[in-house]
Amino acid sequence: MLSTHTHADVTTILPSLKLPEGFNISIYAEHLPNARSMALAENGVLFVGTGVEGKIYAVSPPKQGKTQVYTIAQDLTMPNGVAYRDGALYVAAINRILRFDAITEHLSNPPKPVVIYDQFPAEKHHGWKYLRFGPDGKLYTAVGAPCNICLPEQDIFTSLVRLNPDGTGLEILARGIRNTVGFDWHPTTKRLYFNDNGRDYLGDDKPPDELNSWSEVGEHFGYPYCHGGTIADPELADKHTCSEFKAPAWRYKAHIAPLGMRFYTGQTFPTQYQHRLFVAQHGSWNRSQPQGYKVVALKLDNVGNVITEQDFITGWLTENNQVLGRPVDILELPSGELLISDDKQGVIYSITYRSQAK
Repeated sequence: MLSTHTHADVTTILPSLKLPEGFNISIYAEHLPNARSMALAENGVLFVGTGVEGKIYAVSPPKQGKTQVYTIAQDLTMPNGVAYRDGALYVAAINRILRFDAITEHLSNPPKPVVIYDQFPAEKHHGWKYLRFGPDGKLYTAVGAPCNICLPEQDIFTSLVRLNPDGTGLEILARGIRNTVGFDWHPTTKRLYFNDNGRDYLGDDKPPDELNSWSEVGEHFGYPYCHGGTIADPELADKHTCSEFKAPAWRYKAHIAPLGMRFYTGQTFPTQYQHRLFVAQHGSWNRSQPQGYKVVALKLDNVGNVITEQDFITGWLTENNQVLGRPVDILELPSGELLISDDKQGVIYSITYRSQAK
C-alpha cells in the first residue's frame, strides 16, 4: 500500500484548465504514474490500469478529501485495460486477460491472478488493450495493428472482439480497426461506439481520427485500405475503394488521438449534457503544430448520429505548446461526477457542476 496523500503540487496546473461556466475541476487522486484506463467497483473503489508503468492501482473512495492508493499488481506487460464485475477485476495485458477474484476485500494483499485467456498476439505496437463489459455481459476488447500501416497476416489483428467472462467463446465482431483504446454503448440505442486512431505520415491534417459505430458482426472499418471513410491509402489501397467499408460516425481532427469515452447518464450536469459523449483527446505526438490535449463533448441526435463536437476541457496544451497533461480515460461515478485520468501527470481529475442560480 502506498501512503495516504493529499493534493498538492499538481493543483498548480488546474487554473490553466478551462471548462464551461458552472463546472469545477479538482484532483480526485494522485501519485498514480502513467494512469490510464479506469473501472469502478460497487463499493466505490477505483481501479486504474497503466501502460509502460506495468502496474494496476486501486484507489479508495475519498474520505475528508483524501484517498489511499494500493498497488494491486506490477511487472505486467502494458496492463492498460481494466474491467470489473461481480467482485472480480479483469486486466488486459497485451496477450493475456487476467482475473483478480474478490479483489475489493484484499487491496492490501491482492490474490494471484487467474489467467482466463492468453492467445492474443504479443506484439507491443498498438498492443495495449481497452477492456469493458458489454450490455450482454461479455468482455469486449480490440487487437490493434502491429504497425503504422500494414496488412497483417493474422486475422486477429485490427479486430474488435468479445469473449465470455471465463475466457471462452472468442468472437471477431469487426475488422479494419487500426488502434482503439476507448469505447462505450449508447444509453438508449445500445449501439457500440469506439474511437480509432488514424495512421501517421500522410501529413499534418490527414487522415482524420475516427469515431465509429458497430452494429453487426462482419463490419469492416477500412484499415489499412481506407482512412476516415474517404482517403484511399497511397500504399495499400490497391483495388479497394472507400465505398466498400463502413464510414466513420464522426471525423475528428487529424492526430488528436481520441482514447477513452463515456456517454453521460448522470443527473447533476445541466440537461443539455444528458447522453453527450465525452471523449478524451490524448494529443498529437508528431504533428508540426500539436493539437488535441483536451476533452470534448459530442452531441448526438435521437437515432445516434453525431451533430456537433464542442470543447469541454482545454488548457492542457498551452499557447506556447507546453503540454501540461494528457487525458486518457473517462468514467462516471454514481454521484454524476466525471473522472478523467491523465497519464502524463499520473492523476485522476474530478469534474463536478454547481448551479449558478441564487
